[in-house]
Amino acid sequence: MNKLIPAHTVFSSPVHFLAFGFGSGLAPWAPGTAGTLVAVFLEWPLRSQGLEVRLLVAVLLFASGVWICGESSRRLGVHDHGGIVWDEIAGYFLTMLLAPSGWLWSVLGFVLFRLFDIFKPWPIREIDHRLGGGLGIMVDDTVAGVFAGLILWGLVQLHLFT
Repeated sequence: MNKLIPAHTVFSSPVHFLAFGFGSGLAPWAPGTAGTLVAVFLEWPLRSQGLEVRLLVAVLLFASGVWICGESSRRLGVHDHGGIVWDEIAGYFLTMLLAPSGWLWSVLGFVLFRLFDIFKPWPIREIDHRLGGGLGIMVDDTVAGVFAGLILWGLVQLHLFT
């Protein structure tokens, strides 16, 4: 069970503010879903950009997230606190890399990413249990994002929903 983190702790520290997805991780229920919803609205304006730009943003989110999530976790004294949702934001960006523009694709990506993140099928669960620190916090959501993204890409290749 994660300990309750006061809002003033999150909003008074840039590290916690980012790790907690601009405050979305403070949601009393399903903070990971709240963080992913923030990601939908952050990712949407980038849909018109080329793959290179979106890939760069995803890589920067992952790389910075290793430190941000690890540092926030260290300061809180709780490994991968449920309110730390930067990893969900980065994972959703990966999910959407190869998806076409459109709200339907954003919703499908949201649902698929959340399913992989929540249920953590193999090897995601294994990764989640084996890696520690910021890298461990980030990698399981990265793999969930890749899996969800591959399904979206497959749907595109099958010309479904287009």
